[in-house]
Amino acid sequence: MYLKFRSIHYSMKYLVWVFLFAFINVSAQNTLALKEGSNSPNAALSDASWIEGHWKGEAFGGITEEIWSPPLGGSMMFVFKLVVDGKVQFYEVGHIQEINSTLLLQLKHFHGNLKGWEKKEETVDFKLVKVTEDRIYFDDFTFEKVGEEEINIYVVISDDQGDTKEVKFNYKKQ
Repeated sequence: MYLKFRSIHYSMKYLVWVFLFAFINVSAQNTLALKEGSNSPNAALSDASWIEGHWKGEAFGGITEEIWSPPLGGSMMFVFKLVVDGKVQFYEVGHIQEINSTLLLQLKHFHGNLKGWEKKEETVDFKLVKVTEDRIYFDDFTFEKVGEEEINIYVVISDDQGDTKEVKFNYKKQ
């Protein structure tokens, strides 16, 4: 009886591990976090040049739009807009900047009336984590090249209770 129970116990334990491993792989996030104390890898703006363009999609119950400039002067600037029910909810203005042989994504948020969310001298910064052929991973913020006419952006956002979730923005080139 003990042997049978022990065998069932190990079988169940094995199944639980297999299930957890499969679940983690299926629900794996598309974002990465930079480990504390780690440095960003070397990269150049040319690694991000495929982001350039006018992109539109849908998220948060509305239309999203991003416009990215080509690399110039050590940066690629962008603007973002969310429109819900025909009204601008908020904007973002920012850039990817090449600094010290790596990339840094910085942005600021603005209400529809252009009143800033962050203090005048503050930016929201995302350090580079990793670059692959079709993805650029910043800290909790990932750009994915799906094709020449489509990209995904994955962002980890927090709610008022401090809970976080990854949000996917799918964009088509205009």
